[in-house]
This record gives sequence, C-alpha cells and structure tokens, in this order.
Amino acid sequence: MNMNHVNLLKTKSRKNYSPETKCDLNKPKAKNFKEKSLAVAETKASVAAAKLGIHDRLYRPSIHFTPSQGFMNDPNGLVFDGQNYHLYYQHNPFAPFAGNVHWGHAISKDLYNWQDKPDAIDETAEGQAFSGSAVYDRHNSSGLFSGGKEGGLVAIFTRSLPEKQSQYVAYSKDGGDHFIDYAKNPVLDVGSSSFRDPKVLWHAPSNKWIMIVSHARAHKLSFYGSYDLLTWMHLSDFGPEGAFAVDYECPAMAEIKVEGGKAGETRWVLFLSINPGAQLGGSSTEYFIGHFDGERFIPEDKQIRMTDFAKECYALQTYNDMPCGASTYIAWMSNWQYTEEVPTQTWRGAMTLPRQMVLKRDEYGDLRLVQTPYGLEALRQAPVQFDVHYFNSGDSKKVALPGNKPIELLLDVTLENLADVHYKNNKWLPPRFSVTFSNKAGEEFSIGVDAIYNQLWLDRSKLRGFDNPFFTGQFSASLPQDVRSFQLRIILDGSTLEIYANGGMVVGTALVYPDQALETVTLSASNVSARVENAALYPLKKTMNRVTLD
Repeated sequence: MNMNHVNLLKTKSRKNYSPETKCDLNKPKAKNFKEKSLAVAETKASVAAAKLGIHDRLYRPSIHFTPSQGFMNDPNGLVFDGQNYHLYYQHNPFAPFAGNVHWGHAISKDLYNWQDKPDAIDETAEGQAFSGSAVYDRHNSSGLFSGGKEGGLVAIFTRSLPEKQSQYVAYSKDGGDHFIDYAKNPVLDVGSSSFRDPKVLWHAPSNKWIMIVSHARAHKLSFYGSYDLLTWMHLSDFGPEGAFAVDYECPAMAEIKVEGGKAGETRWVLFLSINPGAQLGGSSTEYFIGHFDGERFIPEDKQIRMTDFAKECYALQTYNDMPCGASTYIAWMSNWQYTEEVPTQTWRGAMTLPRQMVLKRDEYGDLRLVQTPYGLEALRQAPVQFDVHYFNSGDSKKVALPGNKPIELLLDVTLENLADVHYKNNKWLPPRFSVTFSNKAGEEFSIGVDAIYNQLWLDRSKLRGFDNPFFTGQFSASLPQDVRSFQLRIILDGSTLEIYANGGMVVGTALVYPDQALETVTLSASNVSARVENAALYPLKKTMNRVTLD
C-alpha cells in the first residue's frame, strides 16, 4: 500500500495443514465509519445508472475483477478455505481515489465468477486498513476460535496512521465476511511510520507461521516466525537488494516448481514491489530466486528480474492453500503514477487474471518465472472464424472483433525468407509481424515481433482515450536470439490487456484506453514471410456482474 498517496489525500479531505481438496483448475468496528459507508453505498446505488458514462462501461472488464464502485488497489488476504477463494483488496468505498482504506471482499468458486461481499475490515480510529494477508488457521493455533480445535480465517494486516504503522490481527467467525480485532493488538510494532504489508504463510518444514513485512523506506524486508499468529519472533532481514526505488512494498513468497528440472525440484521465489522509481517509471514488481530454510531467504544470484515488461502489474500477492499446491497470484493492474487520473468516474482499479507460476530455464540456462492464466480455457466460447496460414511480405488479414466482449487470441508463428539486406534507398525495412487492434476512428494499438532484433513490442500510443505524461506508450522485451518461431497469447477485456509470449516466459500487463470501441484485429507481415501454425480467436464468457458496453 502506497503511504504517500493515502497521507496526501487524508490531508486533503500446533501444526497446520495442506488443503484436502480435489484438484480443479476449472476490536469492534467503529460505528461512525460503518454508518458513513452504508449511507454512501445506498446513495450511490440509487443513482448508479444515471452516473455511469460511456467510458465507465467501455473500459469496464468482463472477466477481470474490478470494484463495483470507488477505488481499488492492492490485492490482500488471498486464500482458499476449502470451499471458496477469497479476494480481499484495498478499497475506498467513498470515492474513486486512494484513501479511507478498507478491506473490500469478494469470493469465488473458480477465481473468475466473483461474488461481491461487504467490506470486511473497516478504517477505524486506530488507522486505515492497509495491506496484509489472510490464512486459514485450521487447527486453531491462535486460540482465537473458542470451542476446541476448529479454527477459521485470520487476517494479519497493517493499521496505518500518519505517524505509525503496526501489524494487527483480526479473526472471522462467519467464513471471512466480517473480522473481529484481536483484543491485544498490535501484535507487532517497531515504532516506525513505514513498516507495512505483512505476507503470512505456513512453512511446514519448520512447523511455524512465517511473516515477511516491509521496512519501506529502509529498503529492507524482515522475516518473523510464530507458532500462534499472535507472538512473533524476529528471524532475519533481507535487503537492500535488487532494483532501487523509494519504497519497498507488498512482499510475497512462494515455493515454486522447476519445470523440466529434477523430480520434485523447487525454488523459493521472493516477490517485492517497488514504488516510485521503478525502471519504467512509477511502480513495478521484481522477484528473487533462491532458498528458504525457515529463517532466512538466500538468493541464488544477484540478477534483477522483473515480472513484467510493461508497467501495470503491481502489489503481486500469492494465494495461500491453493488446491494441489498450485503457485498462483493476482496483482493490481495499475501504476501509482496515474492511477487516480485514468478516465473512469465511478470506479478505478482492476486485478490481473489469476496466474499460475512455474520456473523454467531459458536459452542461457537461467531460471525464469513462467506465468500463464489459471483455468482461462473454461471461459472459451465458439471461436471466431479466423482462417490464416501463410503471409507473404505485405500480406494482411483483418477480422471483426465480437463486439465489446472479452477475447483471447492465440498465435503460433514462424518467420521465413528473411532478406540479407534490410534497407533500400537509405530507408530501413524492418522485418516484422504485427497484430493490430483498431477502430474506424483511426485509433489502434499493436503487438508484434521484429525479426532482426528479436524484440516483442507493445505500442498503445495511438489510442486517444487517456493522455498523461507518465502513461508510457511503448514497451518491448527480448525474445530468444536467432529463433524465428514464437507464440502469442493475448487477452483483451475492456481496458485490460495481458500478453503472454512463448508460453508465458515473457509477460506484459497493460491498460488500453481507446476513445471509441475497438472493432477489428489485423495480422500483417512486412519485409518478411510468416507461417501461422495455429491461430484461434475465442470470445470469452462474461463472469463479472458489472455493467459493460455491450
């Protein structure tokens, strides 16, 4: 959670378990805050239709989670309780700007069909409810659940005041809908105003809970251990490491399988969000690959690795207790440089699709994070006719998009007949294959591959729905050198765009804001031939109960 934005706005206005679940991809609340929240919610609900402008509907995704109203940023408390997936999130229910931070809440059976719930943790006189975690304390190691060994959901989060940030515990007796503050809060307080965002997980080999919490301005993460979620002992520190920025925020950690490695081979991966001052500007997420022994995280190398080649994937949080131990995360799909200015009025903020992670060695033998959408195939509808096989240089193929529905485009392409000379009359002739989404108003964004430099690009600079000096228009990422084949998986859903190249070895997460709805997608080859081994365009079933532009 970004402290700068929230403080500025305020001045202005026992052994645990592995889930026994079948694998399947497919203190009391302050009355004044609660009354205010309910009153605002009722008023807004009664006039929502009148206020909902065309851009609020055009940009609203159909399968990505967005708040029904107000402002949303970091995902919090991601946990599967054996029946439901929980998504808690930083939420201002009063306005589409950061501030007045509550924990919003939604539940799902499949990570796509989300049911809205009331805010689960409120802002109180003790502070705003900043980011944190939720765990399923199945065997009541905390002792917070009376009546024996049966436990429930426990939230560990930051209460934030301008002069202090400390870690609080709250517990739920109704399946996660409401939380009761622990009577002896805070459970961890070091007297700092930049000490936040605890990530808590169960570490079975050492038979204890682990907390990772950020000393944001000191550029350090601290590891703590506990046997009851209430008493925490300091274990070790990590950092400063990685890319430099003003704040370290929103740590996460997971043990992730090495695909193609030895049987049972894994690594621990530590995620860290940085803001402001990320390499592309504003906020971003980096990761470290290494080992965790129950006390300290030791990285294997000093490489700087980013999760994304664009700039709208932040505050990544991993799910606790996923079925079959799947390593899965959701991140906030925005950037603090401009998130309060994007062109919607009644709501702001979106989450990425749930993404499953593995580690895989690249062409140089280095381990890298591979990300793919978790269970998205279940949403596919009948494919749009898309008969493409071979492109000579200069060829193109245009296909109408299925209205404003979310779509998934799959392409396997091999570039051929690459010329030895790439200039003519002192003009460079770049050999490129591109995918362009456009409308009759002349707006477009493109995704493509340059065959000389083996670069993947995203260019959104020709869209006219949002103008901001920090809203970067163009991005690129390196692909394997001297390899002429590549795969693209593109998901476009309202204003959200996710690009997965080469099976998720390269990922880009971006927002796109055309002033008018996009109507067509065009494939084209220039100064190179292209063999398309596979092409499929799927409309995706709408899963979010939100008003969109049909």
